[in-house]
Amino acid sequence: MILCVAEKPSVGQYIASVLGANTKHDGYLEGNGYWVSWTFGHLCGLLDPNEYTDAWKGWNLSSLPMIPERFNIKVMEDKGVRKQFEILKSLIAQASEVINCGDAGQEGELIQRWVYQKAGCKVPVRRLWVNSLTEEAIREGFQNLKEQSHYQHLYEAGMMRAIGDWLLGMNATRAYTIRYAKGSGKDRQVLSIGRVQTPTLALIVKRQQEIEHFVPRTYWELKTVYRNTTFSAQLPTEEDEYAISTLEYGNQLVESITGQPFTITSVEKKKALEYAPRLFDLTSLQVECNKKFSFSADDTLKLIQSLYEKRVTTYPRVDTTYLPDDIYPKVPATLRGIQAYYPQVAPLLGKPLPKSKKVFDNKKVTDHHAIIPTGQRPDNLTADERKVYDLVALRFIAAFYPECEVSNTTVNAEVPLSPSSSQPLSPSSSQPLSPLASIPFKVTGREVLKPGWREVFDKDKAQEDNEETELAKSLPAFRKGESGPHTPQLQEKTTQPPKYYTEATLLRAMETAGKTVEDEELRDAMKENGIGRPSTRAAIIEKLYQRKYMVKQGKSIRATELGIDLIATIISPLLKSAELTGLWEKKLREIERGEYTAMQFLDELKQMTQSVVYEVKTNKAGMLCPVCRQGKIIRGRTRYGCSRWQSGCTYAENF
Repeated sequence: MILCVAEKPSVGQYIASVLGANTKHDGYLEGNGYWVSWTFGHLCGLLDPNEYTDAWKGWNLSSLPMIPERFNIKVMEDKGVRKQFEILKSLIAQASEVINCGDAGQEGELIQRWVYQKAGCKVPVRRLWVNSLTEEAIREGFQNLKEQSHYQHLYEAGMMRAIGDWLLGMNATRAYTIRYAKGSGKDRQVLSIGRVQTPTLALIVKRQQEIEHFVPRTYWELKTVYRNTTFSAQLPTEEDEYAISTLEYGNQLVESITGQPFTITSVEKKKALEYAPRLFDLTSLQVECNKKFSFSADDTLKLIQSLYEKRVTTYPRVDTTYLPDDIYPKVPATLRGIQAYYPQVAPLLGKPLPKSKKVFDNKKVTDHHAIIPTGQRPDNLTADERKVYDLVALRFIAAFYPECEVSNTTVNAEVPLSPSSSQPLSPSSSQPLSPLASIPFKVTGREVLKPGWREVFDKDKAQEDNEETELAKSLPAFRKGESGPHTPQLQEKTTQPPKYYTEATLLRAMETAGKTVEDEELRDAMKENGIGRPSTRAAIIEKLYQRKYMVKQGKSIRATELGIDLIATIISPLLKSAELTGLWEKKLREIERGEYTAMQFLDELKQMTQSVVYEVKTNKAGMLCPVCRQGKIIRGRTRYGCSRWQSGCTYAENF
C-alpha cells in the first residue's frame, strides 16, 4: 500500500476522493491501493531545554548558553496529537512507499519530515507539489511526483529556522528574564524574546517614540489662483534659507507679486501608460484587506487558506506577484470558469490574451506563483471569503485588460516681483531675496484617454479605487505666453509626525526590514531581506498582541508600557535590528536554494547565541543597586552608577 500524508484532515479527505480511497478508518482512508492520512499542525517539535539535561531545568545565568550537541525532536504533548502520530507510525511501518502531500512550503516540509523521522520511516518517500487543490492539479501532481531528496535544501532551511528560533528564543528569554524581569519565582514576569517578534516590536516602539517626541513646526506655502486653477510656488526647499518659515517672509512674498501679471511659460503634455495592479502575493493581499476591510493579517491568512481548501484560489503562502509561462495557456479556461460571476470577463473571451512580462516571468517564480482563481465556481463562500475572493479575481481579470492610457500635463508659470514693493527679505538674514527676479509657479493634471483595466473596477461598485491610483483632476486648456490677473494667497501648514503603524504598514515594514519603500520593483528586491516569511508574519503580529507587548487602537498599533520597557531593556542590537534579522532571512533563503550550507548557518547561530548571553552576563545596567537597594544600575561612558546618585547613592564601578 502507498501512504499519502496530507497537511490536515480536510485536505486529506479531498485527496482521498480524487484517488478513490473512500473506505473510512480511524485517522485515515483506504482504497485503490492507497492509505490517505494527515497531520494537523506540528505533531513533532524540538525538545525543551529540560529534556536535554537536568542542568537546564532551572533558570540561572550560569547554565547559559544552552546549546545542545545535537537537536532532537519529540511528539508534542497532546492526546489527539499522540493518537494521530501512532496511527501514522503504524501505517508507515506497513507501507511500501510514502507520498508527502503536506503544505507545499518550508514549514510544511519540516512538519512532514519530522513525523517520518520520529516514526522511523525506512521506505522511499516522494513529494506531491501542487499550486492548487483542484482535481486537475492533484492528478497532474501525482503524475509528476519527485523524490524527497529534491526538497532537501527546503527541509534544511526549515530546520535551521526552527533551531535558530529555539537557540535565540530560549537563551535570550532566560537571560533577560533572569537579569532584568520584575518579581521572583513563580511571580517573575517572563520577558519573551524572539528572533522575529523582537525586531518587529522594536519597529513599533521606535515609531511610537518618534511620534511622542515630535515637535510640530509651522510653515507657509505660497499659492495663487489663475483661471480657477490653483498654482503652487516653486520656492527652494524647506531646508534652504528662502523657505517660507516665517509669516513675515510669506507676507512679503504675497505683497511682492500682488497686482503683477501671471504668465504661462510652458505647457507640457505627455502620454503615458498605467499598468494594472500586480497580482497578489500573501503580504500584498493582507495589506489590501487591512486597508479596505480592516481585516487583521491573521484574519486574511485564514480566509485565503479557506478559499484554497475550497479549491477556488491557488496556494496562498507565496511571496511573488508573478505567474510562470506554463499558466498562460490555462488562463482562458480559468476566466470562463468565473465568467458567470464577473461580467468583466466577457470582453476577454474569444480573442488572444496579452502576455505581459509584468504578469508572466519564470525568473521571478520559484516553487509557487501569485495567488489567482483556479476557475472553480466560487459557490458557498462566507461574506468575508467573498470579499477576499473578489479582490483576487478582479486583479486577475484586470491583468489581461489593456493598459490605462493617460495624458499628464505640467503647466509652468511665473510672476515678476513688483519693483515698487520692498524687496522680500530672507527669513534668516536682513539681505534682500536675491537673485530671484520672479517667482515660478506650477500645476499638474492628468486626463484619462482610455480607461483600459480601470473598467474592471469601475464596473464593480464594491471595489474602491486604490489610493495610489486615484485620478488627478484634468486642467483647463492653457496656452504658452498667455497672461492675466491672479489672486495670491498664503496657506498656513504644520509639519506632521509620522503615522502609527497599522497592520498594513507594519506588514510592509516587515517585508522591507523597516525601510519605507514605495517602488514595487525595489520592494521586490528587498523581500529576500525582510523580517520573517509571508506565512509567519501574521502569527508574529498575533503573538505580540497575545503577550500584551502591543495593542490595537482603531487601525493603529500602539506599543504597551510592557513592550516599551522590553525594548529599552534589550542591550543586544542583534535582537532588535530589523536589518540584521533580515540578513538572517536572506541566508535561510540561500540555504533553500543550495547556495549556503546549514552547517555554516548553525555555526553562526551558536556564535550569535553566545554573544547575546555574554552581553547580558557582563552588562550590569538595569540590575538592582547593591548599595542603596532602591535604584537601578545605569551605564555611563566609562563606569556604572546608581540611578539614585542625585539622592546621594555612592555606588560606582568601572567597566
